[in-house]
Order: sequence, then structure tokens, then C-alpha cells
Amino acid sequence: MSEQKTALEWTLSERISRISASQTMAVAETATRLRDEGLDVVDFGPGEPDFPTPDNIKQAAIRAIENNYSKYTVTPGLKVLRQAIVEAHRRDFGSDYDLDEVMANVGAKHSIFNVVSALVDPGDEVLIPVPYWVTFADVTRYVGGVPLFVQTSEGEGFRLTARMVEDAITPKTRLVIVNSPSNPSGAVLDDDEFIRIAEICRDRGVVVMSDECYCFFLYEGRKPFSIASRRELKDNVVIVGSVSKTYAMTGWRLGYVLGDRRLIRGMSKLQSHMTSNPTAISQMAAVEALSGPQDSVAAMLGEYARRRRYVVDRLRAIPGFRCEEPGGAFYAYPNVSGAFGRGTLGNVVDFAVQLLEQQQVAVVPGVAFGTDEHIRISYATSMAELEKGLDRIQAFMAALPV
Repeated sequence: MSEQKTALEWTLSERISRISASQTMAVAETATRLRDEGLDVVDFGPGEPDFPTPDNIKQAAIRAIENNYSKYTVTPGLKVLRQAIVEAHRRDFGSDYDLDEVMANVGAKHSIFNVVSALVDPGDEVLIPVPYWVTFADVTRYVGGVPLFVQTSEGEGFRLTARMVEDAITPKTRLVIVNSPSNPSGAVLDDDEFIRIAEICRDRGVVVMSDECYCFFLYEGRKPFSIASRRELKDNVVIVGSVSKTYAMTGWRLGYVLGDRRLIRGMSKLQSHMTSNPTAISQMAAVEALSGPQDSVAAMLGEYARRRRYVVDRLRAIPGFRCEEPGGAFYAYPNVSGAFGRGTLGNVVDFAVQLLEQQQVAVVPGVAFGTDEHIRISYATSMAELEKGLDRIQAFMAALPV
């Protein structure tokens, strides 16, 4: 009799091997671990507001609990929430969506996963401007799609152009992802350029997914813009939004999609087997966020603008650094290649690792976003932490051998 196996032999699926863990989350976990060990870590990694959720939103959640909003809802979200999303987007951007053209998800990351899953078949190309948010490429790979990376220019502020898109699109291109303002670079597309991009995609039968998660954080008096405001382009446009950044609600996990009703039906079918619905309590909190007073958004923007000016000026004053002016979001994306070759610094990962080890400052290396000379610094933290962290970065650079 052959020897009986006593252990189950198994392997992970091939699709899991196509993706990597989020490096932004890895930085946050490392910073937390070091803090737990007693170190004074300045964490410039997290992409989330340091402000508390506004009180009116918290009170709406409390009322939801008291009113027993503790059951399943319909998969695409409560009608009152979908109505609030549609009306808020119409109020802010002049768009025109019906209730069957919107659904709520468990955060915008989940929204993006659903959109890509519903639109992209194995072998389809997804055009992704570089630098890009980490999840865009991995979600594309997970569903069997092919990331089609388009290099933007640091000297031009990392802005995507219609010419870049037109030159890159192939017959296999299914989806173009636009994230403006951008995570990680803070780049903001010119409105007219965005319209030309959407027109090119319409003419080629390609869908545009516009990630609007940072759309209200723009500087120098720039007004928020949504490509969905151009109603003649609506049919080939998908909008991904979130309450996370705009209302300091990252942990509430509530995102949404506005798009063609066929897409919404397909995504709802997928979501019905994944998460069912977003948390009912978070849905009611989001209704208040979208429909209630909006003064907290302007207050956060004012503080981000002050921090942005301080951070960019400090970074530009460090020998060996270059830093483009971020037009939106709350990130700076300095080029630190001037430090390479000094001491044992060979690349941007070395830079991030040694900065954390020697000065206890956590940043995200640009390789997470498709570039190898930059780091991402989030200024969604207090001025005291920004000053302390930048002092440490300056000291780190000063201590490197010439």
C-alpha cells in the first residue's frame, strides 16, 4: 500500500501571482510597527486626510444606528444614497445621471476593481499614465488585462495630453484611466485637454474611467471639473468617486460609480457575489456628507494649500532635489535622484529604506507608481509633523558623503 499523504498540497492561483501587495499600505504598516516599538516615526506615507470626519456626518451615522440601519441593503446602495450621489454630482458639475446609472461600493478602490472587472477581458489593454496610483496596474493584471503605460513628462508637470493618448491607443485598447488631480504627482489636466482625450476615446470606441477622488482639492483658485459635465461624451465615460478624501471618511469605505446603466447592472451582478452592499451605516453617513453643509471641504482645502506651499518650498531648497508644483490632491512628488551614488544609495528604494532606518521618516518610493527617481510625500498631516519630517530629510541629505 502506498504511503498516504498527510498534508494537503496546494498552490495559490495564477492570477494572484500577477499582482503585488500595495506598497502604500506596506509603508503604513511598517511605520505603525516602528511606532509600536517606541520609535518617533514621521509618516509621510498615508494617503488620507488627518482631519476628523465632520460632526454632522458622524451624527448622521449615530442616527442611522439608533434607527436600526443594520440590515442588508440592495446591492447598488440605498435609493436615498444613489439619489444624493446623482444630485451632488449634478450640483457640482452639471452632469445628468439617473438612479440606474449609479451604484455605491466599498470605497473607490472597490469601485475601480468592479469597473475594470466588468469592462476588461484577458488580453485587452488598459492605458495608464505614469506615474500612476498603485492599484490601477495590479487590478488590470488581476483580470488578465495588459497595462499600457504612457510616460508623462516631469518637466510638463506629469500631465497627460491628448497626443499621448492618440499615439498610444491600439486596436486592443479597451479602457483609458485618467486620475486628475493625480495620486501620486498632484498633476491636474487642463479641462480642454481632458475633453480632447475623451473625444479621441469616443471616436476609437474606448472607455474613459475618470478617478475623481481628489477633484475638490485644487489650488490657485482652480475650479473642479468633471468630464461628465460634457453630456455628449457621457456614453463612453465612467466616473469613480468617493467620500473618503473629500469628507475625511477614509475608514467609512464608501465609493461610487456613475456610468452607463449596462455597466452598472454588470457591476451590481459582480458585487452581489462579493460584498453585497456597502455598510448601511456608512451609506447614511454619506447621504449627509453629500447633501449637507460643504464648509468642511473648503476648510480642508485652505489648510492643504498652506501645507503645500511650505512643503514644496522646503523640498526645493534641499540640494539634489527637484519638485514640480502639484496642482491638486495632497502629495508632493520630488525627484531625489541627486542623492543616488552617494554613500550606499543606489536607487530610490535604498533612499526610502535608509531614510526610515536613519531618520525615522516614512515615504513611498516612486517604483510603486512606475517611476524610479521620485518619492511620494503626503502633506495630509500636521504642520508640526511636516516641519519635523522635512528637517530630518534635510539632515539625512546633509549627512550623505559627497
